[in-house]
Amino acid sequence: MSKRTGEILQILDDMYGTDDICYLNHETPWQLLIAVILSAQCTDARVNIVTADLFQKYPTLEAFANADLGEMEQDIRSIGFFHNKAKNIIACARRLVEDYDGEVPSTLEELITLPGVGRKTANVIRGNIYHEPSIVVDTHVKRISKRLGFTQKDDPEAVEYDLMKVLPKDHWILYNMQIISFGRQICFARNPKCEICPLQKYCKDSQSKASK
Repeated sequence: MSKRTGEILQILDDMYGTDDICYLNHETPWQLLIAVILSAQCTDARVNIVTADLFQKYPTLEAFANADLGEMEQDIRSIGFFHNKAKNIIACARRLVEDYDGEVPSTLEELITLPGVGRKTANVIRGNIYHEPSIVVDTHVKRISKRLGFTQKDDPEAVEYDLMKVLPKDHWILYNMQIISFGRQICFARNPKCEICPLQKYCKDSQSKASK
């Protein structure tokens, strides 16, 4: 790890601490999996509102597997892309019940075969449930990692591999959680609060603006 990377991570550690925090409410691995499927292009706050009722109505994985599609669509209607997400949730629950005895698999290879599960969702599960070092690339991570010069890529998988090269494994999960908070509070996509940003001197965008 370079001195520069270490300084950036120390600042993030000082700002947000080093405790693993998952912003999606859940009590079981399969509940987290369903919550993450719902969270695509939706805020965690909205997902938590919906799952508060959803997990009461469907208290078991079998209940999700046997759910009526039309009813499930209505249950999650306030979340974007609810048609597709309802279909994937039911299909995913069925796969878990039929092929995995109700357990959420731990490997990336198995997870990404589940309906509605891509690398991002799989890495959230691996990091939060199985504590496997995993890098989750969402819009905040991609945007801010580019600004910090950790990557120049746009493809999430390519960004993931670039971050694996520069970040120590003990920060793979932590970096995502810290950057989500940082992106919500300071480093916005538009009009970031550069004047109060403690990472300003490491930011490629800020340096570019200053040189003009």
